[in-house]
Amino acid sequence: MEDIIVLPASGFDRKKRTGSELADFFREVRGRHRGERFTFLCIGTDRSTGDALGPLVGSRLVEYGLSNVVGTLQYPCDADNLEKRTSEIPQGHIIIAIDACLGSSGSVGLYLVSGQPLIPAQSVGGSLPAVGHYSVAAVVNVNGPKPYWTLQMTSLYQVMKMAEEIACSITDGFKSDDLVENMVG
Repeated sequence: MEDIIVLPASGFDRKKRTGSELADFFREVRGRHRGERFTFLCIGTDRSTGDALGPLVGSRLVEYGLSNVVGTLQYPCDADNLEKRTSEIPQGHIIIAIDACLGSSGSVGLYLVSGQPLIPAQSVGGSLPAVGHYSVAAVVNVNGPKPYWTLQMTSLYQVMKMAEEIACSITDGFKSDDLVENMVG
């Protein structure tokens, strides 16, 4: 897989954001790349409650009419197919990677946004390639000694609420007549 290069216009470090601040992040990304095409890379699996956040976001985005979405409940983008799925993204698209993660108890329910790639499966000790030009990591539960178990036992309500916040923030942050064709084309 070809390495994703961090774009010069991005590169900002990770910042914590609440759900109400997410749309501002997406508006900022949109503003940096007017006229460019975007793909939302929604990482995770439908086989684990906590890790279903990405596919839930992807499915909602498709329901909202976006077509440049990789990773839905029906066709997840997970550890087994991540490299293949990312290689199918058209060259030149700005990729926004979205995934669930584990963190401190004070961070649960918050989002870590960045102008840098996301490293999937980091919470569970996986070694997957970094993906995306921008990233959103949703802290769905507390990191602990058994991360796979923690993700499996994560509240479905929490995950669904956060997935909806992300999907709504994307549509709010990107709604603009001049960008609609760049999102759904």
